[in-house]
Amino acid sequence: MKIVQMPDSLSNKIAAGEVVERPASVVKELVENSIDANSSWIKIELTEAGLQQIKITDDGEGMAEEDGERAFLRHATSKIRNENDLFHVNTLGFRGEALASIASVSRLTVKTSQGEAAGTLLELEGGRIIRKAKGDARKGTEITVNDLFFNTPARLKYMKSLHTELGHITDLLNRLALSHPNIRFEAIHDGKGLFQTAGTGDMLQVISKVYGMNVARQMLPINNANLDFSLEGYIAKPEVTRANRSYISTIINGRYIKSIPLTQSIIRAYHTLLPIGRYPIVVLAIEMDPILVDVNVHPTKLEVRFSKEKELFDLIEATIRQKFREVTLIPEVQQQPLKKQKSEQHHMEFNIPSASYFERNIAADKDITVSEPKGDFISDEDESQPSIQEPNPSRNNTVQKEESKQAEKRFEERQPSSPDITDTSRRVPAMYPIGQLQGTYILAQNENGLYMIDQHAAQERIKYEFFKKNLGETTKASQELLLPLTFEFSRQETIFIEQYKEELEEVGLFLEPFGHQTFVIRSHPNWFPAGFEEEVIREMIEQVIQTEKIDIESIREEAAILMSCKRSIKANHYLNHEEMSRLLEDLRQTTDPFTCPHGRPIIVHFSTYELEKMFKRVM
Repeated sequence: MKIVQMPDSLSNKIAAGEVVERPASVVKELVENSIDANSSWIKIELTEAGLQQIKITDDGEGMAEEDGERAFLRHATSKIRNENDLFHVNTLGFRGEALASIASVSRLTVKTSQGEAAGTLLELEGGRIIRKAKGDARKGTEITVNDLFFNTPARLKYMKSLHTELGHITDLLNRLALSHPNIRFEAIHDGKGLFQTAGTGDMLQVISKVYGMNVARQMLPINNANLDFSLEGYIAKPEVTRANRSYISTIINGRYIKSIPLTQSIIRAYHTLLPIGRYPIVVLAIEMDPILVDVNVHPTKLEVRFSKEKELFDLIEATIRQKFREVTLIPEVQQQPLKKQKSEQHHMEFNIPSASYFERNIAADKDITVSEPKGDFISDEDESQPSIQEPNPSRNNTVQKEESKQAEKRFEERQPSSPDITDTSRRVPAMYPIGQLQGTYILAQNENGLYMIDQHAAQERIKYEFFKKNLGETTKASQELLLPLTFEFSRQETIFIEQYKEELEEVGLFLEPFGHQTFVIRSHPNWFPAGFEEEVIREMIEQVIQTEKIDIESIREEAAILMSCKRSIKANHYLNHEEMSRLLEDLRQTTDPFTCPHGRPIIVHFSTYELEKMFKRVM
């Protein structure tokens, strides 16, 4: 007899048991039981996102007749016998409450056999066994959960849409498959294939199923170990990022867990390699002695506590950083699709309230959908090279020159006669440049003392306000593409795209299915900044997943920040006196000239009094 009921003296020391909150909770407990039964194949069949039916079939060890009945008793478990076992947990389930909790809120049928003789068939309703019979001898277990929450209708009020519930299940299955690449998973929803893995033990194959082949190609393998921990997994190159941490999967001894400190150690390893607000895709499997990790912390068993925490985090950071030192991280350049040769699709009319270096037009670059202000000095390249807005070499030179002339003419016609003097220009005193430090900081003076200005942060602020204003003034007009953009999404992302198809189309984003988890986009709103289409589109999709709505204002905000940073002068770029003067004056015209869009200070002031104190002119 394998299954026994724990005494109260033991069960009372275990954290509160599982709560069946939604269909995903049921799927999690049943699939984890199948994994613990040493299954090599697990099939998940769902009807109406699991609310009508959840059916889990495996080829695991199965249960004997007496164990099959006892399994539905509270605190019945085959995993632990005494208190010491709580500190050596090697299985996913151990509390012995899952089956009892699920059976109490559903109509449940279980068929199980160890493969040596006729199996057992049990039918339960509301937690009570109402029928018992002989079953077939197929080795393994099949559990069918019908009419979830039939006797607790109040709980149904808290269920989201079917798409949302299916999204939770898909995310769960993704994690389980990544945690157990040696198991063949097959998921079906309403008779249609939802998810399938090969079970070959190759984690990269599972990653390609979850995140797509494009992401899988950009993943780097990592492997390291010390006396206490063994690490194995894949990390994305820094160019492959997402807008939230949910793409970081951490696995401890086969158990997917959530650990903020562990996630932070991974992000620290990417320090200076990721844009602000972007996060990597990582799948990290960690093996350790069970005594070094306490999984009896949280009812859902997602949160854990580590011994030797610092040693583990140091090992993770060192491993990831070492991998980046071993490979070349130069991103592959991908040609942008050509756009239709219509002048109204290349320019939008804006009134720019400054007659300083904003007066220079960037019409030469037809991949930019707004007329970005710039002077000769803002190129990120060597000064002998063309500016960052150089013409697209794939475009016809004659067309480029003609459109450039037309743009310059329109630009001149809409310029104000003189620059506006804002309140900000009075809040920030006039500063007169006297030189440049290390090609990075402008040194300026006035009667109040010395000023140091971060030239990159200053131009970020100027460009940010320009882009924010212009992107905010655009209409719903669309930009048609000669060559469509192709995107590959995970299965969970695909479900949300299908659910919020109308909302996405309302804001001008039309995604056409193009094979399994692939979509094409043939047009996009005019306000999309050229060269950043993928970032903006993925931001919209991820915003839908996180908030179940689309906030165009916040997306435009992020696009403006991204463009302002990419298009601004960098460190070690030397400016002449006229260029420094022009930059300082334009900074004074901005609304918030004191910090860049990322919150870093732009100006540091050394008063005359402080300077005199430094040189002991005053005591």
